[in-house]
Amino acid sequence: MDEAAARELYRRWLPGMWEAPTEELDRIAREVFTDDVVGHWPGRDVHGPTAVADQIRTTHAMFTRIRTTVQVGPVIGADGLVAAHWLFTADYVDGVPGATASPGTGVRYPGADFFRVRDGRFAEYWVVGDTMTLMAQLGALGPEAG
Repeated sequence: MDEAAARELYRRWLPGMWEAPTEELDRIAREVFTDDVVGHWPGRDVHGPTAVADQIRTTHAMFTRIRTTVQVGPVIGADGLVAAHWLFTADYVDGVPGATASPGTGVRYPGADFFRVRDGRFAEYWVVGDTMTLMAQLGALGPEAG
């Protein structure tokens, strides 16, 4: 895959899928991910485009006014890897275990994506995010963390 196509594929992921209406997520996921994609989220792996879309749907249920901004990249490697650093901003709704933040609390959450491309689509995905920053903003770390 050439660099321009890889950048466009990433753009369809972020902000593409992340800012898309929930009812569009399955369709976009089938276009962006291979049928056998494996997504590696902290603590769990998901398999298939629908499972990737479900991860985003879960986030959409917990946050509103989601915005994703690419801060670095995407960087395209000769070995079929794509990497980017991003910033997630949103307003909290509910549903994060242990969160004490009020609905409407704004959050800013930086992270990075790493993808392996195969046949013009993403075949494997790893995400690394600053979960401690997010949980602190949601009041989910307890008073000793403040």
